[in-house]
Amino acid sequence: MPAWPDRRLLDLFRIEHPLLLAPMAGSGGSALAIAVARAGGLASIPCSSITVEKATAEVAVFRGTVAAPINLNFFSHQPRTPTADENARWLTRLAPYFTEFGADPSSLAAAGGRAPFDDAMCRMVESLKPEVVSFHFGLPSHALLERVRATGSKILGCATTVAEGRWLAERGVDAVIAQGYEAGGHRGNFLTDDMATQPGLFALLPQLVDAVDVPVIAAGAIADGRGMAAALVLGAAGVQVGTAYLRSDESTSVPVHKAALAQARDDNTAITNVLTGRPARGVINRIMREVGPLSTDPLPFPLAGGPLAPMRAATEKEGRGDFQPLWSGQAGHLASEGSAEAITRRILSEAQAPL
Repeated sequence: MPAWPDRRLLDLFRIEHPLLLAPMAGSGGSALAIAVARAGGLASIPCSSITVEKATAEVAVFRGTVAAPINLNFFSHQPRTPTADENARWLTRLAPYFTEFGADPSSLAAAGGRAPFDDAMCRMVESLKPEVVSFHFGLPSHALLERVRATGSKILGCATTVAEGRWLAERGVDAVIAQGYEAGGHRGNFLTDDMATQPGLFALLPQLVDAVDVPVIAAGAIADGRGMAAALVLGAAGVQVGTAYLRSDESTSVPVHKAALAQARDDNTAITNVLTGRPARGVINRIMREVGPLSTDPLPFPLAGGPLAPMRAATEKEGRGDFQPLWSGQAGHLASEGSAEAITRRILSEAQAPL
């Protein structure tokens, strides 16, 4: 293949091609990471929704299969204990569903499932020494960040505005991920909660490139080579790709999620907070239509999804994703089946032509 126009990420991460696998909790693990690494991209393992032991095992599988760099991704949110009034408000809002599905809200299991970066996770990083560590929802404390830096790992942060990108660069990240409003999954916002003012990728990208000195990685609805080439022309040093892999052979998305992606269009995804308590983009389903997509009723992240578990289990058995995340970017229609390695190579090949 011809040389890429910007080699900064290739040299920084020691990868062949400037394509990063988006870390997607529930949809990506070592198999998907291995496939992307084999095609020359940067592999990723999402670590905030699994235990330290599980993450360590996933990295061991990766290291035992390919000789390639890996990115471990973590969340940096600040957990908050909801008040009694907040709990009551969310359970009251969901009461008609508990009645419909015969669920007892008093017997709900404890919610959670997404932990912020802490000492235990940091000790894992210190032990495993991944080539790259990335953070969503800002950055962890200075002390934890300096411990990560001391391992030699390169550090990435996600920005949804120019202000967030500057904030990350001022704190010494090695590269900034520019996440456009089109992107699937959780928004990485941390300086603002106003979704009405969030820029799309191709508005955000050139402005962020101009604002910071570190490489900028474009993320948001990039699912084929045309999107990758366009992002590089606008100044991105590389791209982060997620939704394009959700129907792949190596994706661990549940069947109802893959089925929803097969029906995805440009106009049937939305930003919602009713599934987890934080804004995230997914294919519109029943709970998003009837309660959201954005609402002041859900519990704070990540607790909002806990009370949905009985309804999710009941409808998923019937082949419907009415009460669960069906994360997808606005280019979900471009996601395809097949091996993730082949999907990666196709994106790279398609991107080279216009460049």
